[in-house]
Amino acid sequence: MAKVFCFGELLLRMSPELNRQWLQENSIPAFLGGAELNVATALAKWDIPTKYCTALPDTYFSKEIMDDLQSKNIDTASIHLSGNRIGIYYMPQGADLKNAAVIYDRSYSSFSELKPGMLNWNELLKDCSWFHFTAISPALNANVAAVCKEGLEVAAAKGLTISVDLNYRAKLWKYGKEPVEVMPELVQYCNVLMGNIWAAEILLGLQSDIKDSTGKSNDELIEEAGKSMLQLHKTYPNLTTMAYTFRLADTYFGVLQHGKDMAISKEYKLENLVDKSGSGDCFMGALIYGLYNQHQPKDIIEFAAAAAVGKMQEKGDATNQSIETVNKKRLNG
Repeated sequence: MAKVFCFGELLLRMSPELNRQWLQENSIPAFLGGAELNVATALAKWDIPTKYCTALPDTYFSKEIMDDLQSKNIDTASIHLSGNRIGIYYMPQGADLKNAAVIYDRSYSSFSELKPGMLNWNELLKDCSWFHFTAISPALNANVAAVCKEGLEVAAAKGLTISVDLNYRAKLWKYGKEPVEVMPELVQYCNVLMGNIWAAEILLGLQSDIKDSTGKSNDELIEEAGKSMLQLHKTYPNLTTMAYTFRLADTYFGVLQHGKDMAISKEYKLENLVDKSGSGDCFMGALIYGLYNQHQPKDIIEFAAAAAVGKMQEKGDATNQSIETVNKKRLNG
């Protein structure tokens, strides 16, 4: 079976306990993270052949990480050994912490120092049928954005399905370019897109009448999602599948437009939350899983929404849920 190729930066997530507990215990839990790696981990867990590409320094520490990924059935042969450091981000423990609590330490990482011409895309993609990336990579600097475009051009020429997650990280877009100056050129290659109304507005310039979800009914949000997706398809005709997520105060649901078919997940209660990190990546992985296996739209969106909610009840960046666990969540809500 052809592989799903996931391209992006591997990060170490440092997750200290607050109120000085990390100082008193001299301990900070560390998790392997990075949006694209989280997707690859989910897909490998669900028996989809998966290849992961990033850049790591040529150190023993990197070897241990690669061995760990291999043990999870993630093909690491495409990892580029170069540079001097692994990117890090700090996020204190606590399910209710917002993005303002995140501190990035990614400057001069091996991945951020990739440049056009360093990766042999024809060789990397030779056994793949799918290329996945996110808006996080082009946010790092102009060189990485150019590397993404290189990969997309080759993937498109080879006829791969191309997916993008419109992750928006305001703290990363600091190199003199606004997202709308970079992302449209990349999204033109894409067939599958995940995001929400507001990510599409910030990253792609699509206008919305709804500025946030406060006080809006689910019907209003679904209607606005449909309008946004129609704009997307008209602007980027290669897009055949679009999925939006709505994580509200106490509930979560997803909307899928797949060809002419729209499917909406049931509304899942947000309870027993442990760690919200990576829930969107889990949704993305589940979306690819359903499309890769040619499931029906309703089954795809229900599995993706259930997987995302289940991820919020796990610690760490990547999910460890089995297919059976996700399907049980689907049934029980």
